[in-house]
Amino acid sequence: MAMTSPTTATAVNSVLRVPPASPAAAAAYFGASLAFHADVSDVASALAAGGDPGFVVVDSRSTASWDQGHVPGAVHLPTALIPEQAAALLDPAVPVVTYCWGPGCNGATRAALALAQLGYQVKEMLGGFEYWAREGFAFETWEGGEQRAADPLTAPVDDADCGC
Repeated sequence: MAMTSPTTATAVNSVLRVPPASPAAAAAYFGASLAFHADVSDVASALAAGGDPGFVVVDSRSTASWDQGHVPGAVHLPTALIPEQAAALLDPAVPVVTYCWGPGCNGATRAALALAQLGYQVKEMLGGFEYWAREGFAFETWEGGEQRAADPLTAPVDDADCGC
């Protein structure tokens, strides 16, 4: 097997075609990402611990979507209504975690932006309602509570802790 130099490997390897960031730049980027995002399982764990989790969850979807399924205890506040209803529904001293349908939807991002522009501290829940349900967490519908088995492609099926 022929050995290739790092330069040769970089030239043909699409992963390293653009060199990785410096450790300092990577730490700044990933640290910032964690300041803006929350993982579905971390949100579920904090809510399941009981007591005040220190944040409120906001579902930014339509009423029909909310009725179809939502995170238990979430506040329903569609993005378009944030400017007129946020002050009545949310305490500006409590951080907000927004979600929408899933990773293919930027509704939670738009809601987070609208809330941040009003002065709220906000994070976006990565994966949205789709991954909440796919990871096997209980949810509420207009008919009552539901829970599905965890999808083995998104969460461990035999352990509540993914080890992340």
